[in-house]
Amino acid sequence: MALASFDRDALHGREARLAAIGAEVSRIRERAGAPHSVAEAAMALVRRHIYDLEGLSAGAVAVAALWLAARDLGEPRPLGDFLKCSKADRSAVKRAAWRLNEAARGRRPPIEEYVKIVAARAGLPAPVVRRALEILEGNRRAAAGRSPWVLAAAALWLATHRKHGMPIRLAEAAGATIVGVKGAARRMRV
Repeated sequence: MALASFDRDALHGREARLAAIGAEVSRIRERAGAPHSVAEAAMALVRRHIYDLEGLSAGAVAVAALWLAARDLGEPRPLGDFLKCSKADRSAVKRAAWRLNEAARGRRPPIEEYVKIVAARAGLPAPVVRRALEILEGNRRAAAGRSPWVLAAAALWLATHRKHGMPIRLAEAAGATIVGVKGAARRMRV
């Protein structure tokens, strides 16, 4: 929460993202009347898994982190209590909560599952999924440490032979940014 009071324009990258999320956590916690311990646990959860939250709004991440932290501290509250204090979209919050929950439990599904989920959301056929999995298999080093959602979308875009308009569709299906998808695709060999 200390970062929330800083001038966020002076921060870069990860620090700016953490500051934005921290400000939202503080604001939502206060409006929802949750204890400070819930906000502290929420920010600890976000700091540990910031790279798994790429492409999600600060508001959605804040609501999801507060909701999960309250549950984990034995003070569960309905998701609606936090949602009504935020402008975040319910589906974005659920995506953020799912990502945080999976990352916190250390049970991240294999990359193949992410590819299948993104392909299904984008309505892509099975041959494109198989080709994307082949591309990811050949790019294990380029994929290390990257968000599996972004990697899945990038591999699927490459598998469609960089079809025009596809990055937008895939980024939306993965909950990522178009810039992130294109950047990950540039690092991969086809």
